[in-house]
Amino acid sequence: MSIRSLNGTDFTAMVLAGAEQLGQHAEHVNSLNVFPVPDGDTGTNMNLTMTAGVAEIKRKSSASIGEAAAILSKGLLMGARGNSGVILSQLFRGFSRSAAPYEELNTIQFAAALQNGVDAAYKAVVKPVEGTILTVAKEAAKHASYYARRTNDITELMNEVLLKAKEALAMTPELLPVLKQVGVVDSGGQGLVYIYEGFMDVLLKTDGSSRASLQKESASSVATPVKTPAIEPVATKAAQVITPEMPLSAQARLETEDIEFLYDMEFFINRELGENAGASFDEELFRKALSRNGDSIIIIADDEVIKVHVHSKTPGDVLNLALKYGEITQIHILNMREQHRDLLSAGMDLAASPDIFAEIPHEKTSTLEEAVLPADEMAPYGFIAVSSGDGIAEIFKSLGVDVVMSGGQTMNPSTEDFVKAVRSIAADQIFILPNNSNIVLAAEQARELLEDERRITVIPSKTIPQGMAAAFAFQEDESAETNREQMLEAISRVQSGQVTHAVRDTQYDELDIKAGNYIGIYNSKIVATDESMLHACEGLLGQMMESGDEVVTVLEGEEADAEITSSLVAWLEEQYPDAEIEVHQGGQPVYYYLFSVES
Repeated sequence: MSIRSLNGTDFTAMVLAGAEQLGQHAEHVNSLNVFPVPDGDTGTNMNLTMTAGVAEIKRKSSASIGEAAAILSKGLLMGARGNSGVILSQLFRGFSRSAAPYEELNTIQFAAALQNGVDAAYKAVVKPVEGTILTVAKEAAKHASYYARRTNDITELMNEVLLKAKEALAMTPELLPVLKQVGVVDSGGQGLVYIYEGFMDVLLKTDGSSRASLQKESASSVATPVKTPAIEPVATKAAQVITPEMPLSAQARLETEDIEFLYDMEFFINRELGENAGASFDEELFRKALSRNGDSIIIIADDEVIKVHVHSKTPGDVLNLALKYGEITQIHILNMREQHRDLLSAGMDLAASPDIFAEIPHEKTSTLEEAVLPADEMAPYGFIAVSSGDGIAEIFKSLGVDVVMSGGQTMNPSTEDFVKAVRSIAADQIFILPNNSNIVLAAEQARELLEDERRITVIPSKTIPQGMAAAFAFQEDESAETNREQMLEAISRVQSGQVTHAVRDTQYDELDIKAGNYIGIYNSKIVATDESMLHACEGLLGQMMESGDEVVTVLEGEEADAEITSSLVAWLEEQYPDAEIEVHQGGQPVYYYLFSVES
């Protein structure tokens, strides 16, 4: 029996199955990383992103396709990690916007929603590259629009979508030469195909008479997550690490009575209950009303529920205002002056308030408190940097970075991680240094989410050396725009290199790379390989050096060899006597050495 329409229950089951299929094959997706390095992470990022969406859609299910898609989109948006995760979240964000008016989708509407998702994803990427997940999604959606006019069966249409996605995936090496060179298809595209396979499995197992049983089955399903290290903000304020025993310096400096908006409020408004159920909601007017006697305002609204966070002088007025739009639930009100007095008397940091805004489950992380300094005590600038390795974190802190987030190629911070980090800093203008090309999109997505709340500039640093150069170039007495220009200029002068080992045999350009050999990567391109770590380092640096009088910075990883470091420095001094050489303990995983060459 054919399925003529797709409702929220069907869609939820498809999402759960798609997430499970992706989770089971996440390591295979990771293995398709173009570089044969031990940090392929596309599968991990896509899986964690889908797991965040699953957590949200399981928490709040709906039989309406429009509502179910919106719930999924919200979870994916906040949980997105890495470029692949952000693109995936945008695919479903566009899908949800197209599906929003409908209880069920027919084939024409389903195809249109897929196309709208593709449009949203392409807009989210500054320079879209063909031969990636974007191409796979685009070709599948384009074919869906064509085929939807020839069938009214959702299952038949989804089968065509899957077949076209697989066909497009197989063609990615023809569109992106580097894929062909190393003999793999695009990893993100493969992840999307696995999700579509899960969609198809559910549709093949169901028909119009089995939706009730499917709803029960989907409620008990769960995605299989790939284990990954927790994304932890490791420090805030220069030279300070957050621990339960150490108060934030801002709290120690703050007078209790200076906390003007003393009531920290979090609650939901159920728009379907109460005397004013169904009342029209104008978010901008509501925000303005809250701001008269409050700050730190967060509003997340959909057709059913409004989530509200505010620091206010008058909690009664806030609740009376909220009652105009429905019934208030899950109310949390904390007196921040009382918290502050307890902090000062106990010598402890503020305890975290109940987080009813958590979109995804997190492993235990260090607490990042929302900044509570009065407006006139806000710093002009704040900095967030992403790094891996204690030594690198210490360098960033010494350069004045407020929050150093632990992350990198193997553990990308999510959009929500960035949002929390921004809100922990009491500064008017915040600069974010992602320090990895796979993290820039998540940082940009956080900036967009907070554009009404804080001025944020993402400096698109793609390596640790670029991030360090940008932080070093910052001048607090200059304007935000001047600093942005200076930091971008500093990034342009830095050459970045890294040394790791190959995890598989492959051919790259004219290099014959063997598993276990060391490889040198120069500005995202493999340029050296050797059985000897020292010779791989020398080969890499030999290509990075131009005039011979540059500043060379060596960051030793957690598995670096002290004898090799000494030999490498001796070689540099002999080959480039005019160069200035610095060696620091970086402590980074995966990469034995990170190199920076700056003119």
